[in-house]
Amino acid sequence: MTFGLSCRVAVCCSAAWLAGALAFTPSPAAARTGADVSTASAGAEPLVPRPAASRPTGLYRSGTQVRLSARVPKVPAKLSARSWLVADAGTGEVLAAHNAHRKLPPASTLKALFAVTVLPALPAAVQHTVKARELKGIGAGSSLVGVEAGRTYRASDLWRGVFLNSGNDAVRVLAAMNGGWRATAAQMQAKARSLGARDTRVVSPDGYDTPGQVSSAYDLAVFGRAGLRNADFARYCATVTAKFPGKGRSYVIRNTNRLLTGADGVKPYRGLIGIKNGYTSKAGNTLVAAARRDGRTLVVTVMNPRTGGGLAVYEEARSLLDWGFEAAGRVKPVGSLVPSRAVPQAGPAPAPAAMVVADGSDRWAAAGAISGAACLGAGVVAVVLRGRRFTRV
Repeated sequence: MTFGLSCRVAVCCSAAWLAGALAFTPSPAAARTGADVSTASAGAEPLVPRPAASRPTGLYRSGTQVRLSARVPKVPAKLSARSWLVADAGTGEVLAAHNAHRKLPPASTLKALFAVTVLPALPAAVQHTVKARELKGIGAGSSLVGVEAGRTYRASDLWRGVFLNSGNDAVRVLAAMNGGWRATAAQMQAKARSLGARDTRVVSPDGYDTPGQVSSAYDLAVFGRAGLRNADFARYCATVTAKFPGKGRSYVIRNTNRLLTGADGVKPYRGLIGIKNGYTSKAGNTLVAAARRDGRTLVVTVMNPRTGGGLAVYEEARSLLDWGFEAAGRVKPVGSLVPSRAVPQAGPAPAPAAMVVADGSDRWAAAGAISGAACLGAGVVAVVLRGRRFTRV
């Protein structure tokens, strides 16, 4: 009789011990320090800690960013562009840059983003008969390839008109085929964000000067790099001449990228792939280009050279490409064209097996206390029960 009472007391004591251990074990919220938890008033629920903000890279600094050493040649001195960048298209590593994230009017280099966004939906074989309303709204002074209402074109014809002649009329028709002008602008904006290009604001898909429309040397390099991964994009931007349908017979159109064609006295650049050049009165001359040598592809952006006339954009791009091919493999990158991963949102503590709270501190001590109490209580119960079985025998 006395032994049965002892058994019940032992079990109750071990349970009380376990409950006490649990009561004094800090909760995930209480385990955090005061820096991690704050409350609005007594008894309020603790606030979820904010995720650490990602620090901007050095590319957000003004001026030239490059990591020089004894093994790395100096960046060309005679560069007058307001913004420029040279990167390895394969790895995305930025080798050097100047005001990389400065927001400037992009002119027709924005057509690279237009193609990256729309080209997958409108491949070469698609045919379309142009309606007169699709050619309305073209800005005064725009470059045109000669698209005519009532004529049927293949998408490949229109894309060559975009890449070679920078035809805003071709962009208008392709945008209409894609769902409309505003819808295309919205898609381009979303595409830019998905690629990690945060400086670009799209208002006019053809790059025509429009209030609020901007991009940056960084973003344009991102668009060029993304475009080169599409075989159609790479083929169109590297085309020097092509025939475009016209009245009675086709006529020859020629790429306006002088580094590719050698026009106007500009020496063609060996290994140049192309991409896109542009000019408007507000943007000045702009260029995003790529070249490949010895198994390495570089992409370069030059925006608005302030000296040297209209051809300076090509010569400055040439000097940056020369420097890049010489420095690649030896210079440490100053950034990347690859978008950084999003910072995960803070949430509740993970499963008890890990016993990790949101601020990263562990609770193995608390787990040990609970486990120890439970095991000791279980041991006491086991001993008592064994004793009861022995007495009964």
